[in-house]
Amino acid sequence: MRAMVLRAVGHPLEATELPAPVAGPGQMLLRVRACGVCRTDLHVRDGELADPKLPLVLGHQIVGEVVALGEGVTRFKLGDRAGVPWLGWTCGVCRYCLAGRENLCPTARFTGYHLDGGFAELAVADARYAFQIPRETPDAQAAPLLCAGLIGYRALRMAGEGQLLGLYGFGASAHLVAQVARHLGWRVFAFTRPGDTAGQAFARSLGAAWAGSSEDEPPELLDAALIFAPVGALVPRALAAVRPGGTVVCAGIHMSDIPAFPYALLWGERTLRSVANLTRAEGEEFLALAPKIPVRSEVTLFSLEDANVALDALAGGKISGAAVLSVSPRSS
Repeated sequence: MRAMVLRAVGHPLEATELPAPVAGPGQMLLRVRACGVCRTDLHVRDGELADPKLPLVLGHQIVGEVVALGEGVTRFKLGDRAGVPWLGWTCGVCRYCLAGRENLCPTARFTGYHLDGGFAELAVADARYAFQIPRETPDAQAAPLLCAGLIGYRALRMAGEGQLLGLYGFGASAHLVAQVARHLGWRVFAFTRPGDTAGQAFARSLGAAWAGSSEDEPPELLDAALIFAPVGALVPRALAAVRPGGTVVCAGIHMSDIPAFPYALLWGERTLRSVANLTRAEGEEFLALAPKIPVRSEVTLFSLEDANVALDALAGGKISGAAVLSVSPRSS
C-alpha cells in the first residue's frame, strides 16, 4: 500500500510502499477514503509528543470502508463505513477505565502515535474503538468530526452552563464547536491570531457574535472560554476575560509553557482545567448529535502524497477550518 511515513521526528514524512496490514482478532481492515490532518499530527512530527512508534503512519481522523474483519468482530460488517479516532485501545481494568474515564487510562494507545494511522491506503483498527459514520455526512466532512469535533465537544461539556463562550484559536475544532455551541444556546466570541481578518470573517459567517484578535478584550465578560491554540500565554488572557465563577478549558494535547500570572486572575472561583483525549461514549453522543444540528465541516482537501504540504499549511495558519487528505485508490 501507499503510505506517508514518519521515520524520524523533526523530519518530513516519506512517501513509501508498505506491506498491506492484516486484521488480527478483534480488529478490522479499512480502505481509507479520507483522513483529517490534526495539530496533534504536527506535535508528533515535530517531537513535541515524546516517544512515538517509529517508523509511524500518522493520522487519527480516519474514514474508511471495512474490507476485512478479524476473528470476533461483530460491531461492523464488510462494506460498512467506519471512523477511527485518536483513542485506539485501553486496558479496560484500571481505575479510570472502570469508572468510565478511559480517556485517562495510563496504558492507553493512540492512533497515529502508538498505532499506525490513516495517512495510507489501508489501516487496521480495534473494532471496539471505531465509530459508525452518519450516512448523511460525506467522507471528507466526516473526518474532522473524529478528533476536532470530539475534542471540541468534550471541551464544551467541561465549560459548564452559561451564555457567553469564548473560543481562542478558530481552527478545526473551534469552527465545529461554534456550531454546536450556538445550537445549545451559547453566544460565541472568536479570538484569532492577530491580523487574521479572514479567520475573523469566517467565525462571523458561522454565527459568532464577535470576532477579534487573541490580544483583544471581549466586549463582555465571558461565562467560559475554550483554548484550542497551543499557546500558554493565552491562559492568563482567557482567565482575565471570564467572569467570577467562569471556566477556562485548555483543549489541546500540547501547549507551550503557561507564564506566571497574578492569583487575582484565578480568584473569584474561576476554574482552569484541561481536556485529555476522549471517551467512546462521548464519541457516540457527538456523532449522533452532529447531523441533527447539522454540523458543517469546512475542509481543504489534499492528496495523500501532499501530506507534508497539508501539515506545513496547518502549521502556518493557512487552513480555514480543517485539512483533510483524500485518499484515492491506486491507479491501475
